[in-house]
Amino acid sequence: MAGSKSYTIVEYFGGEDGYRCGYCKNPTGNFSHGMWSHTMTVQDYQDLIDRGWRRSGKYVYKPILKETCCPQYTIRCHALKFQPTKSHKKTLKKMNKFLSKGELPKGKEDGEPMDSLCEEAHPREPSNARHPELNCTVIVDVEKEKVKCPSNPDVQKDGGKTEETLSETTQTATASASDESSSPAPKPEVTERKNSMVFPGMGADPSRPPCRKAKDVRKERRLQKEHTRQHTDEVPTIVSSTPLSAINNNQPKTLEEFISESQSDSFSQCLEVRLVRSNPPCPQFKASFDASYQVYKLYQMAIHKDPPDKPSESQFRRFLCDSPLEAERSPGGPEMGYGSFHQQYWVNSRLVAVGVIDILPTCVSSVYLYYHPDFASLSLGSYSALREIAFTRQLQKQSPKLSHYYLGFYIHSCPKMRYKGQYRPSDLLCPETYVWVPIERCVPQLDNSRYARLNQDPDAGDARMLNDVGRALVLYRRAVMPYAAYSRKRKGSNDETEVQQYAGLVGQDCAERILLYRS
Repeated sequence: MAGSKSYTIVEYFGGEDGYRCGYCKNPTGNFSHGMWSHTMTVQDYQDLIDRGWRRSGKYVYKPILKETCCPQYTIRCHALKFQPTKSHKKTLKKMNKFLSKGELPKGKEDGEPMDSLCEEAHPREPSNARHPELNCTVIVDVEKEKVKCPSNPDVQKDGGKTEETLSETTQTATASASDESSSPAPKPEVTERKNSMVFPGMGADPSRPPCRKAKDVRKERRLQKEHTRQHTDEVPTIVSSTPLSAINNNQPKTLEEFISESQSDSFSQCLEVRLVRSNPPCPQFKASFDASYQVYKLYQMAIHKDPPDKPSESQFRRFLCDSPLEAERSPGGPEMGYGSFHQQYWVNSRLVAVGVIDILPTCVSSVYLYYHPDFASLSLGSYSALREIAFTRQLQKQSPKLSHYYLGFYIHSCPKMRYKGQYRPSDLLCPETYVWVPIERCVPQLDNSRYARLNQDPDAGDARMLNDVGRALVLYRRAVMPYAAYSRKRKGSNDETEVQQYAGLVGQDCAERILLYRS
């Protein structure tokens, strides 16, 4: 029997016909593979985004980079090593100045453009998808010859589920969204105070040396070399009027120090950042839903020029509230657990921006950001990214493996979308070998060609390719079985090519854990 094991259940739809690109506006230039996910574990989604997949609501898609007009490469930032640039510091200072004086910067927004949520910019959900869910699909049996798949010890352990997870899920694998909405509401996720989210261990890590300016490091090294040379040549040492230890006094501010400045009690504006679980929706999410939707509607109309009737409530729910990710906890995980959240930015009790994020076993993944157009001059796209990087660093202190910040897709062929490469150090995902390559090594290749392999080792291949399609798990008539058993039951089945393609795209780990729905 399935017992207490949680499964990911998907329907795969293969490569789509070309659809409109939201970046270059090519009417049929965008191509992708797609899956409808009825339910998904955070470890499975972590493994999928590490193979170039990304979710929009419950729809999970993977761009076909060799065919699409604007190739989209998965990008991640090393949050622990991140240092804000001059542009980032300008954004942080601008926010602090606004909070201090209450005056918005004049002029147009000088921040980076944001990803579009317009339906034309995302893969179309297939009309033959059996969504919104597989009604009352409950796993009642598992074939005895099912391939054993080790669970992730960091996420799924005995007793690792919380009250937020469906009671039915702890006994069976189900994909009923109506059950999800009726699950017990979680407790508040964070403790709040003026202008800040408060987490244990917030602030600069005292165990690590303070950051130093490069010019100060070079000056100290030069003085040390001069001292060594003079001592070696037995020439009287010239004592510098500035002690070496004094060079360290003028240290650049850390990201956390900039953020902590926004907490001053003397500021006229109060910034409060609230983290609320969106799936299953916690009471705070439900209470702020109307305000959040209104901000989203204004954003889509002002920033993306949507007509008034397009940013509907159903679209908002489908793309930004619905999520296949289960709420999970583990002993070594973050305090609020894993899953999908909204990070809300409130100024004087007014909602001004919302960052949609997923907290996964090794990263915080940014899904989308929308804000009230009245506050566009604050460069909230950049500011929220910086706050999410700082948030990732806070979580890493609770969960050491959670150390990266995923920014979605990097689109080098679209100059306006290169801003994500400014959050360094960062890597791009090789679309053929699925290894991470520093962005500095990728840019020269992308300057020469829209599509690039990125991994420069000609002998490297996909190390996680599933060679035996018979080992891929499927869900057939409420029973879990390897594809080999399914194909024997369904004599004459002609879907092996499709299953082989699916298994190659999701990789061995996911193919042997995720349940591919078969009718």
